[in-house]
Amino acid sequence: MNILNHLAIIMDGNGRWAKNRSLVRTNGHKKGADVVNDIAIYCAKNNIKNLTLYAFSTENWKRPKSEVDFLLNLLLKFIKLKEELFLQNNIRFHTIGDLSPFSNKLKDAIANLKNKTQNNNGLNLILAINYGSQNEITRAVNLALENGYKITEQSIAKHLDSASFGDVDLLIRTGGEQRLSNFLLWQSSYAELAFTPTLWPDFNSKELEEIIAKFKSIHRKFGAI
Repeated sequence: MNILNHLAIIMDGNGRWAKNRSLVRTNGHKKGADVVNDIAIYCAKNNIKNLTLYAFSTENWKRPKSEVDFLLNLLLKFIKLKEELFLQNNIRFHTIGDLSPFSNKLKDAIANLKNKTQNNNGLNLILAINYGSQNEITRAVNLALENGYKITEQSIAKHLDSASFGDVDLLIRTGGEQRLSNFLLWQSSYAELAFTPTLWPDFNSKELEEIIAKFKSIHRKFGAI
């Protein structure tokens, strides 16, 4: 039976969920943020060590400014409101991605939640924000060179944002699309992939449990027989 150490999720479908209900896209994003609670608590209670959620990509800046502003404000509210949830469920908060473009207010909130949860030793909840895998790999190579390393697979892996969380075992994408969208490409080289038509605001721990059960039953070959 496979051990699920690192679960990654592309949370897709917020906009379509809202459109299907004749709501503005921001309503979908707000509903989607609420789903994170259910999924995080499930992972924390089921001994999954690392959960990485694709929250804001390097490409999301191309969206209308009003939507980008809403997403960043929603992220700020999420971080400020989840401290109690994280502490009650022994969850430690992390981020991957380039935080430099964000406001000082948002960066301070991120740093504060990381500090408040640093002694938690249950689930690592990792938000990928202003994250793109190609950007991450480029930064990792440059950082390895700056630190005097020869470029090898090992030296690149050592300098990735997510180096301490290990490779992805299972990557789920909601919303029906079947692509990785520049998410954890290096770390997912041998991940099992699961695509569900369920839009993220409708996703829940019951469906997650079904996907994980299937993951645990398959034979992972890692290039062997």
